This record gives sequence, C-alpha cells and structure tokens, in this order.
Amino acid sequence: MTERLSVLITGASRGIGRATALTLARDGYDVVVHGSRPSQDLQNTFEEACAFGGRPRMLAFDVRDRQTAAQTLENDIAAHGAYYGIVVNAGITADGTFAAMPSEDWERVIDTDLNGFFNVVQPMVMPMVRRRKPGRIVVVSSVSGIVGNRGQVNYSAAKAGLIGAAKALAVELASRAITVNAVAPGLIDTGMVTEEIKAHALPAIPMRRTGTPQEVAALIAFLMKPEAGYITRQVIQVNGGLS
Repeated sequence: MTERLSVLITGASRGIGRATALTLARDGYDVVVHGSRPSQDLQNTFEEACAFGGRPRMLAFDVRDRQTAAQTLENDIAAHGAYYGIVVNAGITADGTFAAMPSEDWERVIDTDLNGFFNVVQPMVMPMVRRRKPGRIVVVSSVSGIVGNRGQVNYSAAKAGLIGAAKALAVELASRAITVNAVAPGLIDTGMVTEEIKAHALPAIPMRRTGTPQEVAALIAFLMKPEAGYITRQVIQVNGGLS
C-alpha cells in the first residue's frame, strides 16, 4: 500500500497559502489546510482541495499560541501519522515607520511571522525524523527579509529571521534527508499588496508586473517533489527580476 503523504500549509485561507494548498492537492498530497480560526475562506480552500480526490484535513489555531499549536499538531499526528512536509506560510503585516511603531505592532508581527515558525515546526520535527524517510520543509519568507523595506522594520526582521532559521534547520536535518528551504516572494498580487505599494514598486521590477500566488505555489510544489531532494538550505526568490 502506498503511503499517504501529508503536507501542512499554514495560512491557507487566502493568497499564497491557498494557491499552494490547491496545487499540492492536485499533485496528490493529503493537504492539511490551516487558518488562525474557522472561516468561510478556510472552508472554501478545504472544499476545493477535496475536489482533487485526496484526503484533506483542516486545522484552526493561532500560530502565536505555542501550547495550542503543539497540542493540536500532536493530536493530529497521533491520529494520522507523521507529516511528510510543512509549508510555513502564515504571516501578517503591520506597516509603519519604526520611530512611530507601536510596540504592539512589533510584537504581533514577530509573534506571528517568526515565533509561529517555532510553534508549528518544532512539535513536528521529531515525528518527521522518526519516519526515517525523506521530508520537506518550505518557509515562505519575503524580499523584505533580504533587502529590507521602508515602513516594514518589523516584517523585514521577522522574514530575515525565517531565512536564518531555515538555513540552520537545514543543516540539522540534512542527514535525515529532510530538506529545508526558504522561498522569498517579491511583489505578489494578494490582499496584502495595496495599489500604493504597486505604484511605488513596479518601476523597480524588470518584468513590470506583480507575480501571482500560483507562480509562488508552483515553486513550493517543486520543492516538495522527490526530484528536489538535493536542494536544501537555499533561499529562492520569486520576484520578476527585482534585485
């Protein structure tokens, strides 16, 4: 009997997370779609994933809540077995100049975008190792974590931290055939990108357009494949040529 391969996608309600969940479901994985709370958007992603004929599951918890995240994931692993893959995608922005940034906006972004990585991945790593089979972890960072963006000191810090965490974890897990890579999208047409941001950023993008969530999802889907087994500790940008 062929083993069913489960992949968790955090922040799967919309945007890149939703596109990734549907792409992986189409590719035959049992996707586990996650949202911070039950919502119609999350339900829609789940139902669309079901249409591909796998065995999708749905989880809802706040990635900032370490205890709840761990308990929810441990319960799911106990019921369904260890995961093959994780896509760490959940994230938020709270933009503003650093000098005027409320401490709450700093803490909320760091807690969600960076601490959420620990809260989700750490409970899942040892079960993945104990599978004694290859695995995949993909962390969704951002161009902001590479070059830094005005008004995004908190977001840039969190996304840069994810890159460092992914690279270090890749070294720890390499001998286990579990790859860890970061994907760094540029200007992607999601609900987080305003017309003001587009107008400011497009002149700097050689392709003169925004990317689509599906274009990022396609890269993540490739990194999940067996053929990507020798790619680890990398940061791959999807940015239309932005430098």
